[in-house]
Amino acid sequence: MGKTERRHFIRPESLNLLDYLVVDDQGRQGDYSMGRTLNVSKGGILMETHIPLPQGQQVMITLGLKDELIDIMGKIVYSTYNAGRHQNGIEFFHVTESDQKILNRYVKAFHENFAEPASS
Repeated sequence: MGKTERRHFIRPESLNLLDYLVVDDQGRQGDYSMGRTLNVSKGGILMETHIPLPQGQQVMITLGLKDELIDIMGKIVYSTYNAGRHQNGIEFFHVTESDQKILNRYVKAFHENFAEPASS
């Protein structure tokens, strides 16, 4: 039986460095660390970290896309452990308009560079 796809956006595989800050429900700052993306979309990322992050946790992420940095608030919607690393599915819930434009441009360029050739 196939896996049901729940994503709203296509997420191309993409490795980008990031840093993140855990934020609790009252807005207090917690752990700060670094990670990397495994894939990126307009609405979320798959983030690889060295430490586990609980589902539902909010994170403030600074993501490097090419030569630009964007700041995003997200929530961990799932977390798994694979090959010694934690993989965290992050759904964005706050992105400024200017950062969203950068993110959209990056995802579009990625799709154009790695699009499958048309069949004849």
